[in-house]
Amino acid sequence: MKTACITGSSRGIGRAIALRLAADGFRVILHGIREGEAIREVKNEIGQRGGVAQIHCADLRDPAQTKRLGEEIATADVLVLNASLQYRTPWQEITPEACLEQLNCNLISSMLLMQAVAPHMKERGWGRIITVGSVQETKPHPDMLVYAASKAAQTNMMQSLSLQLAKDGITVNNVAPGVIYTDRNIEALSDPEYAKKVTNSIPVGFYGEPKDCAGIVSLLCSEEGRYITGQSIYVDGGRSVQ
Repeated sequence: MKTACITGSSRGIGRAIALRLAADGFRVILHGIREGEAIREVKNEIGQRGGVAQIHCADLRDPAQTKRLGEEIATADVLVLNASLQYRTPWQEITPEACLEQLNCNLISSMLLMQAVAPHMKERGWGRIITVGSVQETKPHPDMLVYAASKAAQTNMMQSLSLQLAKDGITVNNVAPGVIYTDRNIEALSDPEYAKKVTNSIPVGFYGEPKDCAGIVSLLCSEEGRYITGQSIYVDGGRSVQ
């Protein structure tokens, strides 16, 4: 049984990916900043469906904790880098501390965890690394300057590594969601005027759901996805091409 680690898997997109990969037959490593009720519920749900899951906690804003997590998950066959921080702040008001927190969580932790799992993947001649980016890589929100920049940088890193790891049987790809209805944006979308503006910006005319991102991750982690690498795949209802 292959093992898949999904960072930020206590809720939203990460939770949906964890449930899908467990259903696909992977042993799942769930990750959260702490072992709270939400992540335990995901573990229990996987178990009730006949899957296998364990929980590992780390604050990815702290490189030391990230390195420890990397040591714990080093033998994972699949790494899905979903955890991220998103601060909504006018760019003139961004502090160095807030910038560094987002960069540590969204970019530097991705590099450290890739460094941790790649040796095992090379030894086995098989591996899947998937970064979870954002439509903001091409359509940046004016009040999320650091978040958008960190996601674009993560995708650039993904492309570089896809070339370096291709001959080792390791594929490296990015999945870039658009507006996905999760608890991260429920408050903002509860404003009818803002919600209408957002919906009008999506060609298909509606928000996505976390499960809409899980299917493409499932494909990329499968043998059917073995010939896909170095790609950034948008799951955004067409917003990135508008």
